[in-house]
Amino acid sequence: MTTAHSDADRTAFKVLGAISFSHFLNDTMQSLLIASYPLFKHELDLSFAQIGLITLAFQFTASLLQPLVGIYTDRHPKPFSLALGMGFTLAGLLLLSQATTFPLLLAAAALVGSGSSIFHPEASRVARMASGGRHGLAQSIFQVGGNAGAAFGPLLAAWVVLPHGQKSLAVFSLFALLAMIVLAGVGIWYRDQHRKPKKAASAAGHDLPRGRVLRTLAVLMALMFSKFFYLASISSYLIFYLMQHYGIDAQEAQYHLFYFLFAVAAGTLLGGPIGDRIGRKRVIWLSILGVAPFTLALPYVGLAASAGLTLIIGFMLASAFPAMVVYAQELMPGKVGTVSGLFFGLAFGLAGIGAAVLGGLADHWGIETVYLLCSFLPLIGLLAVFLPDLRSQVGAVRANPMPSATIPVK
Repeated sequence: MTTAHSDADRTAFKVLGAISFSHFLNDTMQSLLIASYPLFKHELDLSFAQIGLITLAFQFTASLLQPLVGIYTDRHPKPFSLALGMGFTLAGLLLLSQATTFPLLLAAAALVGSGSSIFHPEASRVARMASGGRHGLAQSIFQVGGNAGAAFGPLLAAWVVLPHGQKSLAVFSLFALLAMIVLAGVGIWYRDQHRKPKKAASAAGHDLPRGRVLRTLAVLMALMFSKFFYLASISSYLIFYLMQHYGIDAQEAQYHLFYFLFAVAAGTLLGGPIGDRIGRKRVIWLSILGVAPFTLALPYVGLAASAGLTLIIGFMLASAFPAMVVYAQELMPGKVGTVSGLFFGLAFGLAGIGAAVLGGLADHWGIETVYLLCSFLPLIGLLAVFLPDLRSQVGAVRANPMPSATIPVK
């Protein structure tokens, strides 16, 4: 019995590693789109507003489709949809490498967004299936692959795309092909899990009334707005801000973006297991509101201090998202795909809207004014005080289980 259990644990971690690696490849390709903005802006003479619209096209398709994918796959699991979604990303990258007009750039961005909309809800479900009950840790392992890929993309842009031009983006379609092969293997494991006899569910969950659940979801949405609008200001426009504010070139600015995204990856890796240990509400509270002093200071410091502050900001903000996703999954038990699609979709949507809105503001008021305004966004984290502590709610339910939760021994 012990050996079989150990084998199952090893298999679960292999699956978590596979989806994390696929997430790394997926988000590396996506971040190449954003990291290549200076190239597109120069070659096609784009405005900041058009740059924002490219991000919006990518994020909008992802945000609209992800909840729908999650709802559908909750009812009709599709183990091999992960590999299919990566095919959309492959097509988007190839088109991106050949696009010579702004509408073609928008179409390529939309294809990449469609690939994300299929990948993220189902991959998040696989992470929970393979978690062995350590849901925060599994979510962090899954998400850190994506954040590491997002951090790696600007380096590839600096080393390959900017020196060799737009057509070099086609080389990275090989990343998508590799991810499709890995995800086909994950799909086989996923399919086999659904063929196994289902175990009886234990008495877990919370006893919050529906109205309280909806109000809690509203608070989570507001916190998501704070987090992802601010992240959009960094991920889409940090390069331009640094070039204008400090007078550095595009390649040096790419390294600063890498520092920020590397910190995001580190925060993502730790946020989930810390939430498993101290509670997800505390992680959400500390990561979003706690970052406010650093964001408020960022517009007023020198280049070296700016790099240090962006490291702290990226780490703290990123630690919230794994905790928020698992918190919402626990808030709405039995709807893993729906919750994952909603939250990943909302993340993409808010980032896309934020990029478009902030791009328009930057055209009118200047990029430095935008950074000054965005520094106040983390103060919305005060709303975290209204989140219920689900650990105490679950404890109360377990202390008074329903009679039907008892499984008779045969």
